[in-house]
Amino acid sequence: MTATSRDASAQLAESPARWTARHVATIANTACERVPLITGGDFAPIGGGIGIWDAWPVQASDGSIARLGDGSSLWMALGAPWFDDPDERHGHARIHLLRHGEGGGWHHLGPAMPDGFSPGSREWSGSARLDRTGRRLTLYFTATGRRGEAAPSFNQRIFAAEAELAADGGAPRLTGWHALREIVIRDPAHYMDPAEGSGSVGTIKAFRDPAWFRDPADGRDYLLFAGSQAGSRSAFNGVIGAAVADPAAPGNWRTLPPLLSADGLNNELERPHIVHHGGRYYLFWSTQAHVFDPAGPIGPTGLYGMVSDRIGSGWEPLNGTGLVCANPREAPCQAYSWLVLPDLSVTSFVDHWGGTFEPGTPRRFGGGFAPFLHLRLDAGRAALA
Repeated sequence: MTATSRDASAQLAESPARWTARHVATIANTACERVPLITGGDFAPIGGGIGIWDAWPVQASDGSIARLGDGSSLWMALGAPWFDDPDERHGHARIHLLRHGEGGGWHHLGPAMPDGFSPGSREWSGSARLDRTGRRLTLYFTATGRRGEAAPSFNQRIFAAEAELAADGGAPRLTGWHALREIVIRDPAHYMDPAEGSGSVGTIKAFRDPAWFRDPADGRDYLLFAGSQAGSRSAFNGVIGAAVADPAAPGNWRTLPPLLSADGLNNELERPHIVHHGGRYYLFWSTQAHVFDPAGPIGPTGLYGMVSDRIGSGWEPLNGTGLVCANPREAPCQAYSWLVLPDLSVTSFVDHWGGTFEPGTPRRFGGGFAPFLHLRLDAGRAALA
């Protein structure tokens, strides 16, 4: 291990920051930012006979959104055919490639990886970046289950794979997929084996959602991921994990202790990611009301975050509670999986829209991009712009 990677390991070896019941209990007594109500005219399917959720842009080597020659951008999103029960989509998820035009339109370009390439029975969330040439793409993703398994399992492994981007006329495409490798190895001292959890929605344990971040202060590459705390006595033991790349061998990743723990409070701190803004680091994640410990307190389904002046420690909850914004009260499940982009715009997908979701009633799954939001960040305060 190099001196640089030792320094990074030491920096993140401190006890993780804590998101606690004390923080969440304060939400009820403070002004809560609510996102605008989504109507049927605010979104549309992307085509291809699929619904999409969890999306991310392809990033340039400096962390910005990569642009093609015509100004459009490439995105990836989880996609699956439409089902009467939208929860069934998770068992059929594949990563799809999309093009986002400057005019705002979305174009479906098909599955990102070829059939039979992924080692899982399905593909869950990740991130992607281009190298400095803008032609070689690295995809970080979650391989869930194992290819060919008789029944879907919830084993989760974090992989990387590489492809060439061909964008010379016609629709962009990814070719020559290779270098498939498992890159973040679960440390049992810190992270629970996700196979130990159940398969019911809201109780699945995590080792997923790798989000790439390059620290502008020193050029180190990190992956943030959703995990579950090892050795916890609580069923609600979500953490945000981290791995750091070896500067001398950027393809080698060292698994680090968690950055943030919600042990005893919340089961899933999903799609964690970092944005650097105004000299500070902002750590964001999404979570849902039904994955809080029912003994309370329970926060709304929304975007949450913390702020620090360094990656390894010092994280404090934004707005004193961690809550950045939540779905409207009249449609508490309308959107999910918020991702804050470098320009502070925020993407998410339309989930159960148009009202409350009552158990036993049909779900109104939107399966498309929700209207983009925009944040305003001022030190420890965050609000919708």
